[in-house]
Amino acid sequence: MLTRTITGSIFLLVMISAIVFHQMTFALLFLFIIIVGLIEFYTLLEKNGHAPQKWIGIIIGSLTFITLFFNNSTDYSITSLILPIYLPAFFTIFLAELFRNKEQAFSNIALTFLGIFYISVPLSLWNLVSIHYGHQDPSLNYNWHYLLGYFFLMWTADTGAYLSGRFFGKHKLFERLSPKKTWEGFAGGMVCSLGIAWVVSCYYHELRLDQWIIVAVLTCGLGTLGDLVESMFKRSIDIKDSGHILPGHGGILDRFDGIFISSPFVVAYMLLIR
Repeated sequence: MLTRTITGSIFLLVMISAIVFHQMTFALLFLFIIIVGLIEFYTLLEKNGHAPQKWIGIIIGSLTFITLFFNNSTDYSITSLILPIYLPAFFTIFLAELFRNKEQAFSNIALTFLGIFYISVPLSLWNLVSIHYGHQDPSLNYNWHYLLGYFFLMWTADTGAYLSGRFFGKHKLFERLSPKKTWEGFAGGMVCSLGIAWVVSCYYHELRLDQWIIVAVLTCGLGTLGDLVESMFKRSIDIKDSGHILPGHGGILDRFDGIFISSPFVVAYMLLIR
């Protein structure tokens, strides 16, 4: 428990500092998470007898974030140099399989794409709401309020669900995949997240209170489903943790499972109401 608490505190400090300090520290942090997450994902598949294109997937997953980052933070002259590299890169996955002499070509290609879409795309989408290039005032390029507000809601939901489930949990939420999750825990996480939505709305005025409440509902509800998706993956290959980079918490996939699934929905909603 002590190890988990210390790791969690350091993790939160690093995340908040990188997001708030500068758009480049945000980019480096997210790029690191994507790379480590993809390494974990493809390594687990390899241990289970699959043969995804590990390094090509990591490169293309990284390019996904880099392309969206520069597309929103710079003018077209830089983006025009990246897109001609990024777009054909996706199709190198098909071509590379020709020269690997591996069985199950369909699975190898599909699992390589799965890692990119499951890990890289959701985190890369945050560039669309957090960064916007402005010729007149470049200092306004980066607005971290959306992203940090979202993380506050997610972290609060996780903590509320854990504590409520531990002290009051009786009715199983989805016992087939996660025996420890309960409806009481889910309700506690939702209540805590809604409370923080009010706090966030008092300081981050980009969204109204009702809009932050909708973000909280999406974050908590879909974050819980994201946890279950990760549990489904891990059960299918009979493992407990995706990695050991975060002592007491497991790997990047364990820590960001709810974020991978909820991010596309939250980002889509934020773009719709702009």
